[in-house]
Amino acid sequence: MATDVGEEDGNDRAGRLYRQGNDWFCRSGLRSDIVIEVERILFHLHKFPLISKCGKIAQIIKSSQNTEEDEKHILVGCPGGPDGFSYAARFCYDNIVELKPTNILMVHCVADFLEMTEEYSEENLLKKTENFINAVLLQNWKDCLGALQSFQDCASEAEHLPIVQKCVNALSVMACKDPTMAEWPMMMYGSLQSPGGSILWNGINTGATISSTISDWWFDDISCLSYPMFMKFIQKMNARSITQEIIADAVMYYARRYLPGLDRWRGQKRGRTVQNFSRTSAAGQMVPVESIIELLPEVKGKSYCHFLLGLLRHAAILDIDHSSKGSLEKKIGMQFEFVTLNGLLVPNFSGSDSLYDTDCVERIIQHFLSFQGLNNEPFLASSTRHVTLPSFSHLKRVTKLIDKYLAEIASDVDLKPQKIQSLLQVLPGSLRRLDDGLYRALDIYLRDHPFLGEDEREQLCRAINWGKLSPDACIHASQNERLPLRVTLQVLFFEQQQLRTALSNFPNVNMNEKDAQELVRRDDQLSLGRENLHLRVDMELLQVKVGELEEEVARMKHEMDKFSTRSYVSTKIDSIPVVLKKDRTHITTFQDQQRKLQASHSLRYAY
Repeated sequence: MATDVGEEDGNDRAGRLYRQGNDWFCRSGLRSDIVIEVERILFHLHKFPLISKCGKIAQIIKSSQNTEEDEKHILVGCPGGPDGFSYAARFCYDNIVELKPTNILMVHCVADFLEMTEEYSEENLLKKTENFINAVLLQNWKDCLGALQSFQDCASEAEHLPIVQKCVNALSVMACKDPTMAEWPMMMYGSLQSPGGSILWNGINTGATISSTISDWWFDDISCLSYPMFMKFIQKMNARSITQEIIADAVMYYARRYLPGLDRWRGQKRGRTVQNFSRTSAAGQMVPVESIIELLPEVKGKSYCHFLLGLLRHAAILDIDHSSKGSLEKKIGMQFEFVTLNGLLVPNFSGSDSLYDTDCVERIIQHFLSFQGLNNEPFLASSTRHVTLPSFSHLKRVTKLIDKYLAEIASDVDLKPQKIQSLLQVLPGSLRRLDDGLYRALDIYLRDHPFLGEDEREQLCRAINWGKLSPDACIHASQNERLPLRVTLQVLFFEQQQLRTALSNFPNVNMNEKDAQELVRRDDQLSLGRENLHLRVDMELLQVKVGELEEEVARMKHEMDKFSTRSYVSTKIDSIPVVLKKDRTHITTFQDQQRKLQASHSLRYAY
């Protein structure tokens, strides 16, 4: 809808503005006596028509000391630049100014800037624009949205203008209403919808209406707005009775439109590769990502969790500030039971050597524990959400997910022992019935990090409760040469204790043949573990003895330089290689015995 304001001044079109090159002129018989410069565009006009309707220009001319016939003034900060001022100039010369949704906000802001109020002229431009806004713009969803969309690029910080906030508020009111009861046309159905809500076919009312359960009909329309205006709209919606789930869906829809690739990670292979995305092209997205994180409400849902994980990867690539990233990590920790393994494998872009961002995942797990009331730190001090204890199924799913994550990152050769140990201990021990998952991850880490010293391996093994291993895990651990000798002794002790407990209950329970065979198998495997342990002990003792003898040889060779008589020393030296050869033969014999012993038993623990 459009409205014409102003009058034609005769048939000769006297006083009509026209453009010639980069300058504007007025077609009249009088010589121009004032020049207004707006962003290097010159308007050659007359004082009287301007000061009769524009309070700002009247004040400029009054305060000017310029006595020249053709005054020149620079107008700074005019909304819409030369195009905006041309509307006001036309109105001052009684030219027709067509008011329509695509220009109404610009014309209103220009009229307000130039102080074109009733104080200077009746039915001035400011009043006409206000009447149009109240009667037309604020009553129609499509016109109001189109006006904001057209104006958002015309003025800097347009979202802070009172008239813009008024339009945003009107949109929020219309968005909260049932679309089937709306009395305004909506863009989602265009001309196929009547004002009463019925769907039209070739202009005929079919009687069919839109389903009242639709609550996202405005998502696509609102996503056309710039982010500052979208943020103002969401803030208005938050102040109303709309649910936080709808707010979350609207923010997700907007983010997926302007941050492409949010869901791409779900179909990618694991690794550090980020397809079609670079820091250079993403630099302009940094501010929207941080602002979108602030808009995200505290809701839970599977799709919402996947969206947050995709946003987390964007945050890692863009290296956003710690407060925004911490807020995102808290929201993910709030619904950790919906997280997937691929979602946790966030590539590390911080410059460290490790392949994955383990610090981020550890913080997310800590937020999950905090929100579930499993430690003393609250999730959010300002949150009024009722905290409920997690169900057993949720805890079991989370524990299994963390075990899979540990096994996945354990093969990273650049992962430091301190990092893997911190992750092994991130969950309280009371939440695990068995530590088989931890043992599997630890074994993978020791396998792929053979350079670790004895002290480092023992330190890592302290993160596992060896008394909480399953029978198969105990059998595997008792024969695992990557574990320190002290840990192997602990495993054998716990396995023997479990076996004694099972045998002590044998006379008191009805045990079937299968269970009895299992006990026999466990006893055989335990015996194998003991024999294997004895061989390891003997081998280590022999290795220590060989080392001592080699040190003695080196010392005696050093003393040879101090004596001139070499016969006595040579006799001693000649006897040493015989001893070393004999001890090395013993070591080889023990190694052969160990191989034969292990080959005679099948290890059934597979992981």
